[in-house]
Amino acid sequence: MEIDIESLERATLDAVAPASVESLADWLLPFDNTTIGRAISAVPLRHDHVDPSSIAEIELHYLQRGHQAQFRVADVAGLRSAHDALLEHGYSPQQPTLTMVGTVGEWTQAGTDWAPQLTQQASDEWKAVYLSEGFDALDGANRIRALSRSTCLVYAHITDDSGPIAAGTASFSQGWAGLHGLRTIPNMRGKGCAQAIIAALGKVAISKGIDRCFLQVEENNASAIQLYSRLGFQTGWRYFYWRKKN
Repeated sequence: MEIDIESLERATLDAVAPASVESLADWLLPFDNTTIGRAISAVPLRHDHVDPSSIAEIELHYLQRGHQAQFRVADVAGLRSAHDALLEHGYSPQQPTLTMVGTVGEWTQAGTDWAPQLTQQASDEWKAVYLSEGFDALDGANRIRALSRSTCLVYAHITDDSGPIAAGTASFSQGWAGLHGLRTIPNMRGKGCAQAIIAALGKVAISKGIDRCFLQVEENNASAIQLYSRLGFQTGWRYFYWRKKN
């Protein structure tokens, strides 16, 4: 699949909905007070070349707004000059993460006995999963805030007799369907909840006539990557978050 990098990165920020987003040359600059790396990290819109001098300019933009700059940069040969400039400015690559892409048609084959509930707004049941025991409460609150204010999401959750047990969202913008915020409470993992949510959201994508899809997942999350691979996702590229050394 040929990947339209710019539209995918714009779709990513449409979903995680930073407080504000600015453009600078070939970069998007999201600004927010959050733990969500994608919502606070400058990201290039092309992978063949960026002007390395833009690193200092971006850093200044963030400092002027009271933020320490972070960068989310693909680990590809075309961006080596940006990597070198980041190293020179005291940044180091952290948190390797995969951008995976695929086609929506394969999502719908992931159905299980679970019956997810879909809503156009963030429901209390959906929010409760992110605040459940076993998840970071601050990060959960930040994800609820960001995903709730997005204008392009459909929300999904699963409940059983104990209450909400799984949640997730799909974004629909820029011609992409994106999966975001998939969460299953610890004692219910491995029971097909995530597959059921993905299948239900995939049917929404099909109804909207959207076939290409993407997600981001940390490289060390082997179980999630295994699931996504079964659903036809393939790695488009790996990226690092570049942050100042402590």
